[in-house]
Amino acid sequence: QVTLAESGGGLVQAGGSLRLSCAASARTFSSYTMGWFRQAPGKEREFVAAMFVSAFNWTGGSTSYADSVKGRFSISRANAKATVYLQMDSLKPEDTAVYYCVVKPAVLLGGRYSDKNEYDYWGQGTQVTVSS
Repeated sequence: QVTLAESGGGLVQAGGSLRLSCAASARTFSSYTMGWFRQAPGKEREFVAAMFVSAFNWTGGSTSYADSVKGRFSISRANAKATVYLQMDSLKPEDTAVYYCVVKPAVLLGGRYSDKNEYDYWGQGTQVTVSS
């Protein structure tokens, strides 16, 4: 069993920045997809960003972003640690949501990374509120 602990949410003014962190309880996967979803009140949970790490590429991983956050958000990970970050810049009020960290112990290809049903592990969520 893997648990994910998120931190870094909060209240920020439009145009500001926040960095979310997600620490996995154990790095037992040789290859995985780790990322973020978000859910605003009254809306469906939606894909934000994902990073793909294979057993043959420990120095980094390819990434993918929702169109709504491209150029503003950046996903990264701490080397040798089961931790992923989401740097959020130029925040907008429409970014207000609960943000969830997710992990799948496999590299998700063909757009599957944006399907919330593909992920095995979810964090408890952290609230991000952007005021106008």
